Amino acid sequence: MARAAPVTPSARRPADVPSDRTEAVLSRLQLMVTRKLDGLLQGDYAGLLPGPGSEAGESREYRPGDDVRRMDWPVTARTTMPHVRRTVADRELETWLAVDLSASLDFGTGRWLKRDVVVAAAAALAHLTVRGGNRIGAVIGSGGGVSAPARRWRTAPPVAGPDVYTRLPARSGRKEAHALLRAIAGTEIRPGRSDLGALVDMLNRPPRRRGVAVVISDFLAPPAGWARPLRKLRVRHDVVAIEVVDPRELELPDVGVLPVVDPETGELHEVQTADPRLRHRYAEAAAVQRAEISAALRGAGAAHLRLRTDRDWLLDMVRFVAAQRHARTRGTTR
Repeated sequence: MARAAPVTPSARRPADVPSDRTEAVLSRLQLMVTRKLDGLLQGDYAGLLPGPGSEAGESREYRPGDDVRRMDWPVTARTTMPHVRRTVADRELETWLAVDLSASLDFGTGRWLKRDVVVAAAAALAHLTVRGGNRIGAVIGSGGGVSAPARRWRTAPPVAGPDVYTRLPARSGRKEAHALLRAIAGTEIRPGRSDLGALVDMLNRPPRRRGVAVVISDFLAPPAGWARPLRKLRVRHDVVAIEVVDPRELELPDVGVLPVVDPETGELHEVQTADPRLRHRYAEAAAVQRAEISAALRGAGAAHLRLRTDRDWLLDMVRFVAAQRHARTRGTTR
């Protein structure tokens, strides 16, 4: 199916990327994003100075001088200690990223690897978020056990293991955002596929105040596993789904016998791409798969952005952000 990936030099890369190269890539991404996205969020806030805010936050014990009008009586009654309710300034936006770095993301036949597009999308979102003193955090899934039994292997079968998830707390500031991007770019991809539903559900627990939740993945996992957590997330947050696609996942080239390997399991197949009927069936199956993904995202109420490894992902993001902003200013949803 579309999950199989041709074995080409651009489809694989070492798991460990030198830190200096990572820093150079992130610096270049930051420059590109700043040049293209600067000015898109101007006018988001009515005032220049942050006030005490009106959005309810956490409670803390009462201290002399606190405003008694902010007493949290339910917590005070439960703890028998006076507590006041903190408030968060409305101008502060909290954005959370759910970044899927399953083995299928370590592949690409276009200008970029899918993993590179994931990091680039995270960099653009971080830039858009931290400009106004907003906070950004992330949960990262980096694969786990083998998702399916395999019969023929390109190398030794990967050893099954538990899914690996990393939670990065939401913080404000460019320095903190850059540290978050370094953590995403430096995450090692493991064999197998992360449970995308469990990854999305990590944004539901613990409950957070209203904000923006962004899920970045290729969404190759069956929609039945992640559609319900995404709908649950949409109840409280604005949800953006960024789907990363490689052209070879949509159609096969006519190049004769092509060895393809499932990056999640290591299973190897040889495909006769000279057969036009096989290429047609592959394209049809891929189209059906992508239609199911789009329908599931639409049913969950998520704004859907598709980024391809063979296109200018930054231009696509600029158009998407501009369209979302235009829809909000007209009082409509997208």
